[in-house]
Amino acid sequence: MAVKIRLARGGAKKRPYYYIVVANATDPRDGRFIERVGTHNPLVPKDHEARVKLNEERIKYWLGVGAQPTDRVARFLDAAGLYKRKERNNPKKGLPGKKRLEREKAEKDKAAEAAEAAKAAKEDAPA
Repeated sequence: MAVKIRLARGGAKKRPYYYIVVANATDPRDGRFIERVGTHNPLVPKDHEARVKLNEERIKYWLGVGAQPTDRVARFLDAAGLYKRKERNNPKKGLPGKKRLEREKAEKDKAAEAAEAAKAAKEDAPA
């Protein structure tokens, strides 16, 4: 049984509130969970102490028995000093996509053809 430490959404429409829960990986996001170990309120300012509340003792226990945190929860745990999050590297993230490169090449070709046509028209014009 794979156990995850993840977020389960609560709160009203347009007013999210998340519970940090330990759950079986196959259970639904807001469904059955094993234990609630914290909360996250994204509507509170980032530097406020009520934004993320963690039960550190229970989280240490679950990490010790092999529970894997999701990326977002790993960020919270890393900020609290409970878990070392692996840095991710995606060097292609900032590069333009295939369609954009094709579009830019087509625009460049069209501009070059227009410049050639203007140059040819200027040479053919009587002086």
